[in-house]
Amino acid sequence: MSALLPRSIRARFTVAAAALALVALTVIGAGLDSMIRNMIEDHIYKETGRVATDWIASMRPDRIPPPITTPRIDLLQLVDSRQRVVAASEAAAGRPPLSTLLPPTDDRIQSGTRCSPGTGCLMLTAVRIFPQEVGLLWGGETHVVYAAMRQPPVLATRELELVTAGLVLVGVGLVALTTWLLVGRTLRPVAAIRSRIAEITVSDLSLRVPEPRSDDEIGLLARTANRTLAQLEESVAYQRHFASMVSHELKNPVAGLQTQLEEALLYPGQVDRDETIRSALSTATRLRAIIDDMLVFARVRNVSPEGPVPVDLTRLVRDEVVARATGVPVRADAEPGVRVRGNHIQLAAVVSNLMVNAQRHAATSVEVTVRRSGGHAVVAVTDDGDGIAPRDRERVFEPFVRLQDGRRRDPKGSGLGLAISRAIARAHDGALTIEDSPRGARFVLRLPLLDAGPPPPAEAAPEGQEGRDGDGGRRGGAR
Repeated sequence: MSALLPRSIRARFTVAAAALALVALTVIGAGLDSMIRNMIEDHIYKETGRVATDWIASMRPDRIPPPITTPRIDLLQLVDSRQRVVAASEAAAGRPPLSTLLPPTDDRIQSGTRCSPGTGCLMLTAVRIFPQEVGLLWGGETHVVYAAMRQPPVLATRELELVTAGLVLVGVGLVALTTWLLVGRTLRPVAAIRSRIAEITVSDLSLRVPEPRSDDEIGLLARTANRTLAQLEESVAYQRHFASMVSHELKNPVAGLQTQLEEALLYPGQVDRDETIRSALSTATRLRAIIDDMLVFARVRNVSPEGPVPVDLTRLVRDEVVARATGVPVRADAEPGVRVRGNHIQLAAVVSNLMVNAQRHAATSVEVTVRRSGGHAVVAVTDDGDGIAPRDRERVFEPFVRLQDGRRRDPKGSGLGLAISRAIARAHDGALTIEDSPRGARFVLRLPLLDAGPPPPAEAAPEGQEGRDGDGGRRGGAR
């Protein structure tokens, strides 16, 4: 059945509207045809009955006056019980009885249509005259008066049906045309959107679809499409930028590794083989670290956190502080019972990375605080180092961006630590920013609270909440 329908939505709506209009107008037309016929028949029968009763009213026992005819009703006869014409109008004189129709005794008037090959169809009314009405002069017999007129063409032919059918077809055509124009006008923005989307290519995502002024579904579709195109353009631009940065970041170590291997191959007697292998292994290790960080960054940025569960942020921070056994002391001031929903491993990686960065750049101490604030859990990691200039506070979150001080303190870093941390924060509907601090840098992580109820009773801080960093294997910081 669907194969018979047109593919165009405009054509489908038009066909559906025309079909509904055809059904509705056919029913209405048939009803009007029947109503008009009934009205005409009722009028004719009433008129013939009136003429017949007027003639009967003028009759007397001693005489039968000539019938009073009308321009349309000129056939009148008075017929006795033996089907003999006793009196007739001029037009009906010499004719046999107009009908054999005899009204029942309980209803003196009866109407009907009589058709014959010679005279055509007559619409007549028969009125019974009882003996007591005419007296003994007529022999006490029952007589019948027939008043008739020739059936009008509107009833005798199919003209009315043809006119009705023509009007139905005209109505269906008007409905189809109106539907075609209205649906076309409604879908015109869709055609414009389709045409513009066909022009959009990967090489140029700056085009946008036209937005209609209306607030209907099509307007919502256009605005949603433009938002999607903007996000797609931003994503593609970011991917291109990221690919460029990856190429640049991998170019130098790969080139250095290639040079070392070429020298070892070309000058086998002049190159220390063991030193070359150690240097190549170190370079490969750094490349592996960069690639691992890139995979983590891509996965965190494009995929929602897996298996979000309630996470006690207070306990997580205290555990990470305990893990900082060596290095610059880390002091925790955590409000008890601060909980969020998320991936425990990813959030622990963010907190650990911030602490590693802080210890690397701190002069004497690092402070970590956990608080509730406006429906959010706020983790602030503050060091007393040189800090980060305001112009660089957003740039350090970009992949592979490393400030001069960061390169000096951690030459083997990938420059993806803070980018990964911010991506994790955003994946948890949170934010990671750098705020002003009297001294040093202050990194602030904000995450939606799991609940906004009152905090539970304070817990005793576990021993070892102050420690030193000895975890040199964790790569953090783009500073």
